[in-house]
Amino acid sequence: MKRRDFITLLGGAAAAWPLAARAQQQGMPVIGFFSGLAREAGTPFFAAFRRGLHETGRIESRNVQVVDRWAEGQYERLPQIANELVHLPAAVIVATGGAPPSAKAATTTIPIVFVMGEADPVKTGLVASLNRPGGNITGVFQITSVLGPKRVQLLHEFVPKATAMGMLLNPKFPDSEMQAEQAQSGARSLGLELQVQHASTDHDLETAFTTFGTLRVGALLVGNDVFFMSRHKQLAVFAARLGLPAMYSFREYVTDGGLMSYGPSLSDAYRQAGVYAGRILNGEKPGELPVLQPTKFEFVINSNTAKALGRDVPAKLLALADEVIE
Repeated sequence: MKRRDFITLLGGAAAAWPLAARAQQQGMPVIGFFSGLAREAGTPFFAAFRRGLHETGRIESRNVQVVDRWAEGQYERLPQIANELVHLPAAVIVATGGAPPSAKAATTTIPIVFVMGEADPVKTGLVASLNRPGGNITGVFQITSVLGPKRVQLLHEFVPKATAMGMLLNPKFPDSEMQAEQAQSGARSLGLELQVQHASTDHDLETAFTTFGTLRVGALLVGNDVFFMSRHKQLAVFAARLGLPAMYSFREYVTDGGLMSYGPSLSDAYRQAGVYAGRILNGEKPGELPVLQPTKFEFVINSNTAKALGRDVPAKLLALADEVIE
């Protein structure tokens, strides 16, 4: 870890300790919330989490205190943040944005509520089963990895003449290979070539988009990753410069200039995590709360972005869209 990063983390820990101590002195439980996202990108999701918490009667500074930590897209920081929250001590830990494995490794006793989108929590050993997780962990599983073929199909409908698509992945994200396999499956079924480029730094992003331009791909699929989510506005700008129609995982990309997204509601997942955290504080056991899954996937189109790309949205896609941003 860089010295600067260590100092930042240490400063965050120092700030959290007196906050937690005051809450405990007042008989208030402390929730430790942490994410791989950058704080700015995670703010709306953190607000959704708080709404869910309030639904259970848990109001901050009245009968609960929340200590939040953000890894700013640096996955290597997550284990240290998890240990910091364990030693507060937190009454419940909420782990999102790539953080659930670090939370599980840090404690077997403190209840954990997760929000995760790619890897199956059962297959990865996070929980025993979706219906009865067992142990100290439960949460929300968004099953986004299996949506790769559908995203490729929708993007192909927008640019039917394209023979090659680009895909952007972060190699540091544990489930990037799974995302690539799903997308490749969808591309092969349509007779498309999929060109994958990797990026885990800002310099990598610039290089990847330069390569996409050189390869002359006709469209772009952006993988699900907290590093990309933290830079979603920048990604929209890069795609626009190349005139690339791009497909994303969540509507937040589209509201800030991306073209299309297909996936579950991320805000609702965080709200549900807040509800679970509150229910656990109110006496329920995490191992008896089933892992929640989305019941609906949203297809969102930004028609202004389509116009800026000089393209009309096909009528078929307009009819399929759950929301068209104008």
